[in-house]
Amino acid sequence: MSGTITVNRHENETSISIKGRFNFEMHSQFRTAYQNEIDGSVNKNRKFVIDLVGTEYIDSSALGMLLLLREEAGANEADIEIINARPEIRKILETANFQRLFKIS
Repeated sequence: MSGTITVNRHENETSISIKGRFNFEMHSQFRTAYQNEIDGSVNKNRKFVIDLVGTEYIDSSALGMLLLLREEAGANEADIEIINARPEIRKILETANFQRLFKIS
């Protein structure tokens, strides 16, 4: 069973909260969560916050989804922060060197 995604949009920020298992089954739901801001954004300075407070599991396809978000949001110019990761999930992110691509707090 996969997880659920909750999206909160503010003027310059989109917060995506992931609860449960962040895996391939969430691909479509995750992409839908940010796609409108990227496709129709006049605000190129939009910040994305990925909140993993309720995330129990993360796999390689989830890492790929985060990389796709980064690429579509502007690669090196993208402002993406990953917050509230459990220690075991943070270790996975750091093993994949995600701290070089994302702000992790």
